[in-house]
Amino acid sequence: MAVWNDRDHRGESRDLAVNPLFSREPLQVPRYALPEGEMEPDTAYQVVHDELMLDGNARQNLATFVSTWTEPQARALMDECLQKNMIDKDEYPQTAELELRCVHMLARLWHAEDPRHAVGCSTTGSSEAAMLGGLALKRRWQHRRRAEGRSTERPNLVMGVNVQICWDKFADYFEVEPRYVPMEGDRYHLTPEQAVALCDENTIGVVAVLGSTFDGSYEPVAAVAAALDDLQSRTGLDIPVHVDAASGGMIAPFLDPDVEWDFRLPRVASINTSGHKYGLVMPGVGWALWRDKDALPDDLVFHVNYLGGDMPTFALNFSRPGAQVVAQYYNFLRLGFDGYRRVQQTCRDIAMRLAGRIAELGPFELVTDGGELPVFAFRVRAGVDRFSVYDVSAGLREHGWLVPAYTFPKNRTDLAVLRIVIRNGFSHDLADLLLDDLRRVLSRLQTQREPHRSADDAGTFAHGAETKNPRRPGRH
Repeated sequence: MAVWNDRDHRGESRDLAVNPLFSREPLQVPRYALPEGEMEPDTAYQVVHDELMLDGNARQNLATFVSTWTEPQARALMDECLQKNMIDKDEYPQTAELELRCVHMLARLWHAEDPRHAVGCSTTGSSEAAMLGGLALKRRWQHRRRAEGRSTERPNLVMGVNVQICWDKFADYFEVEPRYVPMEGDRYHLTPEQAVALCDENTIGVVAVLGSTFDGSYEPVAAVAAALDDLQSRTGLDIPVHVDAASGGMIAPFLDPDVEWDFRLPRVASINTSGHKYGLVMPGVGWALWRDKDALPDDLVFHVNYLGGDMPTFALNFSRPGAQVVAQYYNFLRLGFDGYRRVQQTCRDIAMRLAGRIAELGPFELVTDGGELPVFAFRVRAGVDRFSVYDVSAGLREHGWLVPAYTFPKNRTDLAVLRIVIRNGFSHDLADLLLDDLRRVLSRLQTQREPHRSADDAGTFAHGAETKNPRRPGRH
């Protein structure tokens, strides 16, 4: 949360003195208040443009899962649609039609029983889509409990402690008790046995993650579903699964077709994914799909007519851009199944090659190797005491590379790692450049005399950490 302060640490004004383009009379530009008058558009542009040069290079940001490259044709379509509000379906019927086509394409990709009657929508991202999935789980549970004449108080949701921060927010905002399966030893996510052990009559669902943000690994969705099938046969408890496939939903169908995680499993009620991650769209767009109409209670859908026509809507946001939905349809049309398979396989190949080369450097040990999501985590080997992962992260930042360093959650806070996310646009050549810079950083760190950097004094170099809740590496 931003806190306004018009003075810097020395007590001096933060107002900006500028020479408009660059040698005219200087003027004062307030940083935290509206200027009293106008300025030339070229001057305003230059002020903002110059400040933004201080940002990192998005293509070198290996912390984010979000797309940082797209084809120029997709960017042109987005530019043509920037003024379109996605919610105005009566005014922009063809944009709404493209959204519907994307939902149908995803329903087929995820093996919905009847894709022609797919239930789903676009969102601002997978976090909103996940919350919509959670709301549907809660409302279904409430309806069932009321029909049985039983209390609807104290709902809970079972998930691994590795879930993305949006699930913590969902539980907090919508008053659902989160029940976390902790990490133990070399187990870094949900297991069927521990998920079932936390379930009871107040459990609205179990969240399984297809691609953990901590290390890129898939959770065993099919095994979790099977364990819940067994639980129902023994106790009568019918607990659905929501799959948070923010990243894996656009990886597994193309590279791991034999992995059953989607609507092939009858217990999977809903799925979310990020179009702006491995869906290859610039931010921000996500997708939420439900197995059928029964999985999405009607009373969660609102109907409005003041934009013209009758418009059903299920979303946390109302107005939002249509450009990213159009870009998603472009990518689906442009790449097709084989194109997505090629792009994602290239990302995985680069991730696994880079992980292997980093392991060969000596000081590092792989936690994962990029063989599921094209994402891998690695740590400093035991016995290496001259530097920490935070030193490595800081050193790489000096070369422009943004590689997050963070600790795992409760029970494994002793495990500090670096994580690298490979996205479309990060080539083998860029991977070699990163390795060269990593070698330079190691050469310096291995000869330093100063104590190594710890998590407490790493500051902003631990890019992946959430400021409010440091156990999260973030799903940017």
